[in-house]
Amino acid sequence: MTGDHQTLALLLFSVFVAVTLGITTWVSRHRHGSAEEFYAGGRLFSPMENGFAIAGDYMSAASFLGISGLIALYGYDGLLYSVGFLVAWLVVLFLVAELVRNCGRFTLADVVAARMRERPVRIAAGTSSVTVSVLYLVAQMVGAGSLVALLLGGTSEVAQTWTVIGVGALMVIYVSLGGMRATTWIQIVKAVLLLGGTVTLTVLVLLRFHGDFDQLLLTAAERSGHGDSFLAPGLKYGGDWTARFDFISLGLALVLGTAGLPHILSRFYTVPTARAARRSVVWSIGLIGGFYLMTIVLGFGAAAIVGPEAVRGSNAAGNTAVPLLALDLGGGADSTGGTVLFAIVAAVAFATILAVVAGITLASSASVAHDLYASLRRPHVKPRSEVAVARAAAVGIGVIAIALGLLARDLNVAFLVGLAFAVAASANLPVLLYSLFWRGFTTRGAVCAVYGGLIPAVVLVVLSPVVSGSPESLFPGVDFQYFPLQNPGLVSIPLGFVAGWLGTVTSAELPDEAKHAETEVRSLTGAGAV
Repeated sequence: MTGDHQTLALLLFSVFVAVTLGITTWVSRHRHGSAEEFYAGGRLFSPMENGFAIAGDYMSAASFLGISGLIALYGYDGLLYSVGFLVAWLVVLFLVAELVRNCGRFTLADVVAARMRERPVRIAAGTSSVTVSVLYLVAQMVGAGSLVALLLGGTSEVAQTWTVIGVGALMVIYVSLGGMRATTWIQIVKAVLLLGGTVTLTVLVLLRFHGDFDQLLLTAAERSGHGDSFLAPGLKYGGDWTARFDFISLGLALVLGTAGLPHILSRFYTVPTARAARRSVVWSIGLIGGFYLMTIVLGFGAAAIVGPEAVRGSNAAGNTAVPLLALDLGGGADSTGGTVLFAIVAAVAFATILAVVAGITLASSASVAHDLYASLRRPHVKPRSEVAVARAAAVGIGVIAIALGLLARDLNVAFLVGLAFAVAASANLPVLLYSLFWRGFTTRGAVCAVYGGLIPAVVLVVLSPVVSGSPESLFPGVDFQYFPLQNPGLVSIPLGFVAGWLGTVTSAELPDEAKHAETEVRSLTGAGAV
């Protein structure tokens, strides 16, 4: 891009960053330092506001950049991400949202600890939540680096490095100063911007093909170089048994992982009642569903208009398909219209990344402070000291996410998020469902469920082709690949459930019937909920 066009795009970036920093500063002036204010925004948000914030928290760089890129490169097989991310919300709506709001205060561990011995359960759930959050953060960092590197002229490693560092610094500022209230408003603004930008691009793609979606698909297939197979299953996940099992594994992780994501669960505590939490999910399903339908148009539009080779040439993982599509739809790289549209899309994508990393960082710092720190010193802890620990934890998590984001800069962001979903579904979902629905569940079962899913998931990722053994790996020069699948969900998710059952049936501890009855009444009726 030319210097003037880069200036315009950077100006839009700067405007959004300035607005979000202004929101954070304004909110920080009205804070009173309580844990409820920092973690849950005072529980004052309406269902519509929280629905928009959930959508803003969920529609990440993986959705906007990664899924469209995968569809542009692999056609039908890229659709799995859109379908999986959306179907997952039915699990959240029917099994999780209302019950979690009634049973907990700020984190996943609150729900489990309501009927268990607190210390071991909080340490296990807190560790798992931080691990999932860091994996999710890495994906956002990679998306930010790819985006700004394209804006500044190709694949500049220096640009990627400084972008990842800058995003990490901004997320620490948002969380440390503004807490949940600032983070929520940033997510609402981002959701509106993202939906507006996506609708605009979708309309422009359909206008290019005169509203004929069949023609769009046929053109995409023709330019893909794969012909009709581009529109059929198997281009990425077909062939041998390994690819087919990878497909099943990824589908399981996407559908079951959402209900175990710490930053999504924490959003249910920002509304006053369980009914409001359920209505929030209905709002978010409508917004998210519309968005994912449009990513299908954008993905095939990028394949038809830009071409998979141009997308792959800009970024091997496909993360820049949508910005390149915007550039072409506006008139090309040398046109003012193309530059303006590209700059707007790039700014919206950057806004997406900032809002999501703020939500994830807040959830993970809450787990460190409220679960890990406070569980060790609960008799002596004060609310203000716990909030101070959460702010310090945000800094530490930011540093870790920056380092891992620099390491994984060449991987597709949707793929990276798939790994985070697999860990969430393996470690968090079993303990959550067992705690809510199994009368005989014990503390030992809860700890086994968390570690029995978390440790296999992480170990299998380390031993998979993602880390070593192929040119696309994090460490292409070495080979300690012993697990053939790229996503561990097919193995680690059942292990989490089996470990929870095995830990319970081999436990000498008798389940506390009174606590279970109290939890059951509270989860179903809201009586006694905070």
